[in-house]
Amino acid sequence: MSMSTDVTGLYREFGEERLPPGQRETSKFPVLSKGSVPEFDPGSWEFTVTGAVEEELSFSYEEFKELSSATQRQDFHCVTGWSKFDCDFTGVSFPMLAERAGVAEGAVHVMFSALDGYTTNLPLEACMRKEVLFTWEFNGEALPREHGGPLRVVTPHKYAYKGAKWVDGIEFLTEPKRGFWEKRGYSDTANPWNEERYS
Repeated sequence: MSMSTDVTGLYREFGEERLPPGQRETSKFPVLSKGSVPEFDPGSWEFTVTGAVEEELSFSYEEFKELSSATQRQDFHCVTGWSKFDCDFTGVSFPMLAERAGVAEGAVHVMFSALDGYTTNLPLEACMRKEVLFTWEFNGEALPREHGGPLRVVTPHKYAYKGAKWVDGIEFLTEPKRGFWEKRGYSDTANPWNEERYS
């Protein structure tokens, strides 16, 4: 495992305490998904970058893992009220992918899509942080399938439903759209330190 960069101090941008209000710290890593674990075929899997970009991109699983990666120590906050501290995730940062595709002038929002049909959205500025990782490794081992392997997004500055499991694409949008849970009453902004759980 490569050297881990500790980014757990990012909470200082958002609140006084590392543990957001209404959360309890757990050493476990509970599994919460909208449905069952989708099939993954490494031979046909493809990750795409589309929408308001200068160059649309497509990667096979092997190609994606060959991109420049980083290992970060992050905290993980679930909207259902638990937080797990000091998770080591390895993956590709959002800004690196955005730079590679070239973000078009009108892009303001991002939609993440996943193998199981899940979608979630974030403003572009909330994505353009090195801590937003497309990760395939958790604590030095392959990310378990039930936690979103082969690839999931982690968003330590947001509740974790903003970090799509089984992610297979991002679309840059010129106007905001809502994702799966956002359409069902969950907060669009999802800031744990403001307890933005539901809209």
